[in-house]
Amino acid sequence: MAIIAMQSAATGLRALDTRLDVIANNLANVNTEGFKSSRVNFEDLLYLERAQPGVENAIGDQRPTGLYVGLGVAVSGTQQDFTIGTPISTTSPTDMMIEGRGFFKVRVEDSLGNGGIAYTRNGNFVRNSEGDLVLANSDGRYLDPAITIPPEAENISVSADGRVTYTTGGDPNVQEAGQLAISIFVNPEGLSSIGSNLWVESAASGPPIDGEPSTENFGKIRSSTLEGSNVDPSRELIELIRTQRAFEMNSQAIRAADETLQSVAQLRR
Repeated sequence: MAIIAMQSAATGLRALDTRLDVIANNLANVNTEGFKSSRVNFEDLLYLERAQPGVENAIGDQRPTGLYVGLGVAVSGTQQDFTIGTPISTTSPTDMMIEGRGFFKVRVEDSLGNGGIAYTRNGNFVRNSEGDLVLANSDGRYLDPAITIPPEAENISVSADGRVTYTTGGDPNVQEAGQLAISIFVNPEGLSSIGSNLWVESAASGPPIDGEPSTENFGKIRSSTLEGSNVDPSRELIELIRTQRAFEMNSQAIRAADETLQSVAQLRR
């Protein structure tokens, strides 16, 4: 009956509503440093089996096809795209971008991440009042391991392998403030997003693999550069139009099913 059509179309509307939410979030973060866009994956639901394929009739002939009626669609999950965003040049040497694989480690509350550690691609770091490198966001998360640059430091630089160095007035000798450590994951798409450009480890992502930049499979550091959002506005707008059209088609299916039910109801008159 048309009731199944209405229910299937309704699942389509719910799934497309989720897709619209994800697209809107991508577009809202088109200028967010280190942001990674997401896409929605769908899967079909159960089927009503009204006839099995391969069933034999009285003379031994087999039915070549079955008769199945689907019950709609559901969102199977969202998948993040970890391709590298566009480099943005800055004037601050503590602004850093990872060219290649890897995440910066920052400290968070134990309730947010395993061992109080979260991961980010946003390398917008500044010095706080004590000279420690922290994220320049609303929470000021500390870099891990901690790197402290004294107030008298001059000519601060960060090398490709993550060494933070500086000089002081009257002393030409270069001093090292610390060594950056970054982490990679077997399945970064499995990381859990907690907002503020941060992810935390999950069972799906696997444990972090820590190392120094520019070694083995780890990316290198590019100083005075930030990684821009990897959102492609043109593609998102195309997906937005496709979602709108699909929403309209499912709405039309509900109207058609409703009209069919009205016709059936009028047969008694």
